[in-house]
This record gives sequence, C-alpha cells and structure tokens, in this order.
Amino acid sequence: MPNDKQWQAISNNEYTVDGKFWYGVTTTKIFCKPSCSSRLPHRNHVVIFTDPQEALQNGFRPCKRCRPMEEIVSNQVWVDEIEYVLQTHYMQKLSLKELANIVHGDPSYLRHTYQKNTGMTPQQRLTEIRLKNACRLLKTTSDSISQVGIQVGIINTAYFISLFKNKYGQTPRQYRMMNINLKNKTS
Repeated sequence: MPNDKQWQAISNNEYTVDGKFWYGVTTTKIFCKPSCSSRLPHRNHVVIFTDPQEALQNGFRPCKRCRPMEEIVSNQVWVDEIEYVLQTHYMQKLSLKELANIVHGDPSYLRHTYQKNTGMTPQQRLTEIRLKNACRLLKTTSDSISQVGIQVGIINTAYFISLFKNKYGQTPRQYRMMNINLKNKTS
C-alpha cells in the first residue's frame, strides 16, 4: 500500500514523481505512472513498485493510457484483459464507460478494438456471458427467474426473459422445466 506521500502523488496525478515509482491496482492487475489520468483506485487496492519490471514480474500489465514502459500495449493483451473483466464482473452494472475505466482506455477505442479482435462488441459478449451463467443457475438452483436475472446482472425481469427467449427460443422457465425433465429422465 502506498505511503501518504505516494498516495498524494497518485491522487494528484503528479508527473514530477514519474520514474521514481509505479503503482499497480490489484483488482485489475494494471500498473501505471503516478501521473496517470485514469480513475483513482481505492487506496487499499494499490501496490507500489520500484520499477516497471517488478510490476511485470508480479503479473501486472502496463496501462494502455499512460504507457508506464513507454511502449504500446498490444491489442491482443488488452482484449484478453477486457475478456477477463467481462467474465469476472458480468454480474455488476458494466457500461462501456465503466469497462473502459477498469481497463484504462477510451470507450470508443475499446469497443472498436474488442470488436475487431473478437467479432462482437463488449456489450454483446457481456450479454452472452450473462445468459450462459443464467442457464447454469436455472439448472442448478431453485431461485426465481427474477433472482437469476439479478444474479447475472440483468435487473429488469421482462428484459431478461426477452433476451433469454431471443437467444434460446424459450423462456427461462421453459428452459428450467426442460432441463429438470431431462435430469429426471437420466437419474
């Protein structure tokens, strides 16, 4: 965790201390220069490094915004990170702007880069992940349809049912009943 002086430098985006230390954010595994203009992380999620190689050795990747190693981060590395965030944060409200804040990038460039590399937008992928997890919950829990929707990050039940039906050709209730029947037949 940063000391008070380091935290003040990070909070104020002080370029005068760039090169003296770097900071990493444990929740995103990204490291930055103190002058980085990305969203200020929680102080208890920040670790300090004496050089960028130390950050790399600890599994952190350079920020795409401030380029702490003075090198451009490859798009594939960034896409992999975006995918990781989508997979691990799908249950949260996750707008394109919030996703861009988490992975330290511009929202429109993030959308373009992700779509170019995967064939779908981050929001399309997020919906896909949410619906896949909804299927799992419908098969393995007795939670209500609205509870399942909320657990996968879709709080509007009618919208959840509509998305699910468009993707799978049946409502979540029909899906659950079919899978219970299949499970009972194989038991």
